[in-house]
Amino acid sequence: MIDDLLERILRAPVYDVAIETPLDEAELLSARLGNRIWIKREDLQPVFSFKLRGAYNRIQKLDALERRAGVVTASAGNHAQGVALAATRLGIDSRIVMPRTTPRIKVAAVERLGGRAILQGDSYDEAALLAREIEAKEGRVFVHPYDDLDVIAGQGTVGMEILRQHRGSLDAIFVPVGGGGLVAGVAAYVKRISPATRVIGVEPDDANCLAAALAANAPVDIGPVGLFADGVAVRKAGRIPFEIVRDRIDGIVTVGIDEICAAIRDIFDDTRSIAEPAGALAVAGMKRWVEREGVRGAALVAIDSGANMNFDRLRHVVERAEIGEQREALLAVSIPEQPGAFRLLCRTLGDRLITEFNYRYSGAERAHVFVGVGLTGGRSQLEQVQADLREAGLGVVDMSGNEMAKLHVRFMVGGRAGRIYERLFRFEFPERPGALTRFLDSVGGRWNISLFHYRNHGAAFGRVLAGLEVPPEDESELARFLERLGHPWIEETKNPATALFLG
Repeated sequence: MIDDLLERILRAPVYDVAIETPLDEAELLSARLGNRIWIKREDLQPVFSFKLRGAYNRIQKLDALERRAGVVTASAGNHAQGVALAATRLGIDSRIVMPRTTPRIKVAAVERLGGRAILQGDSYDEAALLAREIEAKEGRVFVHPYDDLDVIAGQGTVGMEILRQHRGSLDAIFVPVGGGGLVAGVAAYVKRISPATRVIGVEPDDANCLAAALAANAPVDIGPVGLFADGVAVRKAGRIPFEIVRDRIDGIVTVGIDEICAAIRDIFDDTRSIAEPAGALAVAGMKRWVEREGVRGAALVAIDSGANMNFDRLRHVVERAEIGEQREALLAVSIPEQPGAFRLLCRTLGDRLITEFNYRYSGAERAHVFVGVGLTGGRSQLEQVQADLREAGLGVVDMSGNEMAKLHVRFMVGGRAGRIYERLFRFEFPERPGALTRFLDSVGGRWNISLFHYRNHGAAFGRVLAGLEVPPEDESELARFLERLGHPWIEETKNPATALFLG
C-alpha cells in the first residue's frame, strides 16, 4: 500500500477544509545565515496547524456505518483540533482524549470546534490507552495522529505545495518530527518528484524517537520525553512512518529548548507571527544544520507546523531565546565583599549590555553575583568578556549551558542577610547603554551594597531593588544622598515581603 502513497497524496481532498498555505521568504533570517530561506506557513490553517489535512483525509473516507459510530482519537492538541473540525464538518460525533498537560488553548479549541475533550494521563501514550478503550467499548473509529496511510497522505500535501510554490531547485526541506506522519508524507512526495532535494527531520533532543528508531532500525520506546515542544512529545515513532522514511530521509537534526525559543523569535522577526515550540522546531534544526555543515547560498525551506501557543509561555520563551541565539550569556562572577566591588565589575564589563544582575549578601569576604550580559559577537565575545573579568582579578564561570542555573538558580540568588544595618530601596533610571554602571557609580560609592536585583526587560526604564548597608549614624547623610541622586526611589525596608523573604 505504501507504493500508492503518491497517488493518495495527489487525490487527497484536503482543500475541503484546509487552505494552501503561503511559502514566505524569510528575508532577515536569509541575510543572517547566508542562504535563501522560506517558511511554509502551516500556522495559518483554520486550526493553526497542518494536522487538519491528515485528519480530514482519513475521516472523509469512512463509510456510512462508521460515520454513525463516530470517531475517537488521542492527541496533545493539534491533531485533536483537526479531528474535531473534520468530524464536525462531516456531521460525525468525535471524542478527543488529551493529556492533562495539554495547553488550555488547545483543549478550548477542540471544544469550540465541536469535539468532546477528555483529559487523561500526562502524556500522549497514556491518553491513547483510554482512546483505545473507548474505541473497543463504543465501536468508534480510531483516527491515529500519524500511524495511518491516509493521515500520512493528507500531511504529504504540504510537500506537494512546497514543490509547486517554489521556483527553481530546492536544496533541502526541514520537517518537524513527532510520530513521523508529516515527515513521511513530505518525504514520500518530494523524493518521487525532486529526488535531489534533501528531506531532513528535526526533533527535540529530549524527544528524539525517530532518531532512535533509525539507529535501532525499528521503532523503539525511548521512555519519558520532554514536554516543552508538546506537539512532538512522542515516545515511539509510528511503524508506517518509519517504513516510509528510513529509505527516503536524508538525516535527523536534534535541538534543545534554547534553540527552539530562538527559532520562535526568528519566525516572529520575519513574519510577526508566534509559532508554538513544535511549530518552530524545523527552523531551529535548519539553523543548526547550516552552522554544522557550513552551507552558504542554498535554497532551504522550514515548515512552521503550528501556532497553538499558550500566551503565558511567552515569558519563558523570551528568557531562553536570547541564550539560544547566543545574544546573552549568564555568568557567575566572584567579587570581593567590599565597597566599590560592584563598580569594578561593571567597569570591567564596560558598555556591554547588562541584562541581569542578581546578588545577596551572604558573607564578609567574597560575593557571588549572577550576571546576564548581552552579546553581539557570539561565542568569541563571550570568551573576551570572561578574559576581561579574570584579568581584573574576578572569578567567572559560564552558566549559559547550565540547565539548573537557567531554570531555577537565576531566580533564587540570595537568602537572608543576617545582622547588618540594611535599608532596602527600589530605584528607576532611564534604560540606555552604560546606565547600570553609572547608577552603581552613584549608589555604591559610600555604602556596601548588600542586595541587588536588576533585569533588563526592554522597557524605557531600568528597575532595581538594592540593599544598602547604612549604620544609624549615617541616616542624615543617606537622606542627602537620596535627594541628590536624581532617580525616582521608594524605600521598601518595611515592606512585608522584605521581612518574610529578605530580612
